[in-house]
Parts: sequence; structure tokens; C-alpha cells
Amino acid sequence: MPPTYRHLRSQAGRLLTTGVLALSFVALALGALLPQTALLVAAASVGLAVELIMHRWQKPALATLTRLRADVTLRQVLRDLLLVVGLVRIDDIAQDGYYLTVVCGLLLVYALHSVSQAGAILVRRSRTLPFATRNIDTSGLRLTPAPPALLLRRPGHRLLGFGLPATVGLIVMAGADAPAAGVAGLAVSLLLSVAGLVRLLVHLLPSRRALGDEQALAWLDNWLADYRPTTGMYFSGGASSAYQANMWLEPLAGLEGRPLIVLRERFMVQKIGATDLPILCLPKVAHLMRLEHSTLNTLLHPANSGKTSQVLRIPSIKHAFVNHGESDKLSSCNPYAKAYDEVWVAGPAARERYALADVGVDDRDIVEIGRPQLRGIDPAKGAPGSVTTVLYAPTWEGWDGNPGNTSVIEAGENIVRELLADPGVRLLYKPHPMTGSVDPRAGAADQRIQAMIEQAGAAQGPSGTASAELDRLTAELDRLTAADYRRGADELERMLVQGTPREGRSLAVTRATEEWETAYWASLPEGRHQIITGPRPSLYSCFNQADLLISDVSSVVSDYLASGKPYAVANTSGVGEEEFRIGFPTVGAATILTPDAQGVPALLAAVRDPSLDEFTEDRIQLKERLLGPSEPSSQVRFGRAVTALSAAADARRVRMADRDTAAVTTLVPSQPPARAVSRRAEAEEAQAEFASEAEALETTAD
Repeated sequence: MPPTYRHLRSQAGRLLTTGVLALSFVALALGALLPQTALLVAAASVGLAVELIMHRWQKPALATLTRLRADVTLRQVLRDLLLVVGLVRIDDIAQDGYYLTVVCGLLLVYALHSVSQAGAILVRRSRTLPFATRNIDTSGLRLTPAPPALLLRRPGHRLLGFGLPATVGLIVMAGADAPAAGVAGLAVSLLLSVAGLVRLLVHLLPSRRALGDEQALAWLDNWLADYRPTTGMYFSGGASSAYQANMWLEPLAGLEGRPLIVLRERFMVQKIGATDLPILCLPKVAHLMRLEHSTLNTLLHPANSGKTSQVLRIPSIKHAFVNHGESDKLSSCNPYAKAYDEVWVAGPAARERYALADVGVDDRDIVEIGRPQLRGIDPAKGAPGSVTTVLYAPTWEGWDGNPGNTSVIEAGENIVRELLADPGVRLLYKPHPMTGSVDPRAGAADQRIQAMIEQAGAAQGPSGTASAELDRLTAELDRLTAADYRRGADELERMLVQGTPREGRSLAVTRATEEWETAYWASLPEGRHQIITGPRPSLYSCFNQADLLISDVSSVVSDYLASGKPYAVANTSGVGEEEFRIGFPTVGAATILTPDAQGVPALLAAVRDPSLDEFTEDRIQLKERLLGPSEPSSQVRFGRAVTALSAAADARRVRMADRDTAAVTTLVPSQPPARAVSRRAEAEEAQAEFASEAEALETTAD
């Protein structure tokens, strides 16, 4: 089913349920005021049924109502209020002695809901530590499982669930003139409310509470002293930017020493991919400064953020900007880079880019390390077979509104149309995950492209049957990468469950991912077009399948050059091809496509017949210019850069220790500067340790 049709059908469903819910309240009000018992009962029943349906299948509609200040709490209060008004106006029931009991019971239900909400706030505060962790043994923090999420974080859902028996009782009471039903429903609601409140308050007992803030911070200091971190990765960003940090997990894990991941946003702890590395989240600046007193001496930064300047204040730590990919865009030579001690780039082209940009980055502070992430990309294997696989991986529209950022809007549909017109092409479409997040036109064009590919895929016949082996590997990979905690767990429970990782888990995930990708591609019919929007298969796995890449000016192009295979770049910048090539060196070995995509047939011919490929040698030269030499490997160069920067950090600590020693000796000659001597000894020990690691690394490289 085309995504546009699915979207329209989903929108229609949300509008229908929202409209029925709104009409039910109008009818309920009329039934209460007239009064009209049948209308009152029918409207209340329909409204309650639609409410439950929306909570089960129409959550986006509920979110829309919440934004309109018509959340579930308001709706439930209004529903019960109109039922009570209707009961008042029904003479037979209003004069019944049960009526006062029902009204008092309903008020008590809402009073207990308010008390429960206050209790939930107290419990949440008691279960919030100054930091969050993952892959760290937290047994010393006295963590306990969380109360059910319904009690702790969903007051509206709690009111709807606990008040449901009372509301049903009121409906039956009005429709069947059965006051006992109303009393029984209220009794059940009261029982549920009391039980929920008790369940919450249990977590306020001293035996069920975690350590206080000061005690927890003292525990953190002790953990840092015991673990003795050496190199860390610092990351701050939004939910959709986690990929920027995730691409550095494997290179970081391959370093000598004791790596650490430092985050600033609590939600990001669960966004970081599968890894055995310890993760520490420090949301407040005051707590972040505690890293100054640890052995951490180097921090790597995959991205710039507003909170980066906060950690740069720590003088005992050296900082290196490693970026999350390189391209010819301005974001790859941001003036912010001069705030770091060093800027680590892939190859000479990036060094030249900074020199031309003249943004204040000293050439002496630039270190070429290659791209350690690219070691899983296979080299070219000659001309394709009967099917030519083309990967179209456009980037997103960016923040600056430059029309040359993405080809999706102006050229995407034309490119896809030309590719689909060739019966010998298998198209893999993998758009950037942030496509459409800034410019709605990009999102709309992406949807149209997906609809075109799905329509062409339907004409190809069956999409293939999932193999038993793929199903088994999917289940295994899901098991290895799935969250270890239950769905309703809060942060403290996740810290408890995600303590010390199982030995060998990271290697098992890597192996399972490779096996899954092999099985996935093998399960597809030959020539079948694919739309790939999720994390599996990875971009680099798509590289290995592709005979040709079509993309934009982005880091995707630079990374693809590691394969040595042909690539094309869409020029939607509005400038001519010659100026485009001069302005963007990464396209120097590419075929340039205009927005009308008329060059696609000739491009495919050159891919199928290498004798027509005029950029073979250019790609080899450009690869070394962008990514650096093949030997020594990028991981080795990365490790050497870390070792050198760590040694510089340790050397500074020694100098500061010497300065403290001299200052104390001058001021109080008769007293030994014990603290300064201790700091110097600690720094010298750390420097000796890194020198040993550097020697071992050099030996391994040789």
C-alpha cells in the first residue's frame, strides 16, 4: 500500500474518531439538560467506547486533543459531571436516597486521584538521581523496581482506568434505574484508587528509597576513582541525532585503556546503540565538573552543541573534535572547531578545507586519522551482473534553506523515475532520517518517491517469502539489542537492570548483525526494489550491495569512496557543473546529474561497461585525498592520536603539579606539599601508563 494512501487513511481514521468523540459530548450535554435518558445513556456509552478505542489504536489523535487542552482528565471529569447533571434531572433517581451516596462517592474518587497524583510526584522526585548510567554496576545505589507506569507517570490514564467502573455504574444507574449499580461501580473505583495509592506510598518508605543526592554523588566519585577512565566520548543532542555518536562506538571500544561515554540528556542514555562501554549521563553543569577530579584526560566530540562549551571549561581534559562524517558543506569546517585542542579529520582534503575556510583553526591542531568506521566496506569487484544495484541515498534539507543541500525536492522524483524505467536496475532507496524535519516539501517529495518505488515493486511480482533462517536471526538480533527492562520501567529501574553488561555481548551483536544482513539480502528476489528507512540494514551494508551510488554533497559520498565504486552527485545548487566541481572537491570523481536526471542512462552504461568509466583513476586519487592512506589502518591512526593527546593532557597535569609544589614551598617552606606531591605522582603514573600503551600500540601496528 503506498505510504501516501496509508497516511490519508490514518488521517481519516483520526478525524472520524475525534469527531465521534466530540459529538458524544454534545449529545451527552443535550441528554443531561433535556433530560432525555436514552440519549444520555447512548451518548455516554458511545463516548466511553470511543475513548477506549482511541487509547488502544488512535494514540496520535489523543496527542492532538492534549495539545488542544482537552486531555483525558478533562474529558473524564466532563463526562462524569454531565452524567451527574443528567441524574439530577431524572426525577425518579434524583429523589432516591442512593443519589447522595453516589455523588459523595464520586467526589471521593476524584479526591483520591488528587492524593495519588501528589504521591506520584513525591515518588518520582525520590527516584531521580543527579546522574543516569548504563553498563555500570549500580548495586551500591540501593535501586529498586519502579511502580507501574499507570500509577507513576500517567495520571489521565489512571483516572480513566480507575474511574471506569464508576462511570459505567452511573450509565447503568441512569439507563436501568438501578442505583445499586452506581454504588457498586463507585465501590470498585474506590477500591482501585486506595490500592493504587498504597502501592505508590510504599516506595516512599526508607527501605525502598535510593541514596540521596549527596550520597549518590559520593558513590559516583568512588566509581570514577575505581574505574579510572582514560578516554571518553562527549555527546549532547536531540533524539534524532544519536546516530552521530553511535558511529563512533566501535572505534571507541577498540581503543586501549578504559573508555567512557559522557552524555548530557537523560533520554539519550537509551538512544545510544548496543555497546559494552560504560555510559554516564550528567545533566547539570555542577555535576559535570566532577570529571575534572577523575583520571579522564581526553574527550572526543562527534558533534557541536550548545552544551559543549560547558565541558570545555575543564582544563585537565584535552578535547578533540572528530565530527560525524565529512563533506564539503560549511558544517564540516565550522568556526566552533577552534574551541577544541585538536581537530581530527579523515584526510588531507579536510585539512585544506579548514585552511580555505579561514575560520581560525590552526593547521598544527589538525590531525589526520582516516575513518575507522569504514573497515567493513567491501572494495569494488568489477562490472555488475545481470542486475545493476543502484543506491539512492540523498541527504536532508539542512537548517539553512540552501536548495543544494538535498536533491529530494528538485531532482529526487526525476532520478527515481529514470532508474525505474531501466528494467535491469534494482533500486535501493535510503533517505536521511531527518528528511522533512525542516522543509515539509522534502517530506512530501520523500513520500511521493516511496509511492513510486512501491508501485514499481508491486509490478515486479511477489516481494519474496521470509526465510526461516532470516526469522531466526531477526529474533536473535532483537533479543541481543532489545532493552533489558520492562516497558513501564523508569530511569532508576533501567539503571538497575542495565548494570554490568553480559560478557561478550558486544561481539555477539556484531556477529548477529553480520549474519542477519547476509540473510536479509539473500531472502530478496533478484532485482527487487527496496525502501530502507530503518536502522537495518545499515548504510554500509547497502554500500556493499550497490554497484552505483547516487547522492548529494554529504559524508555519504566520502564514505562510499572507500569502496572505489562509481558514484554520482545531484547538482541542485543552481550553479554550473564546473563551478560545482570547484566548490565541492568530493564530487571531483563523480558523474554530475542535473535536476532533470537526463544523464542517468549514460551513467548506468558506464557502470555496466568499465571501459566507459572515465573516473576510475580519479576515484583512487580522491579516496586517498579524502580518507587518507590505507596503511596504517584508520583504527591504528585513531589510537595513536588518542595516545598522543592523552600524553599532552598528562604532561599538563605534571606541570600543574610542579607549579603547585613550587607555590606551596614558597609560601610554607617548613611544611611538605603533600597534596601537590600526590597530584604529581598521580600524573606521572598516568603518563607512564599511557607511554606503555603507546609502545604496545606501536608494536602491534608494526
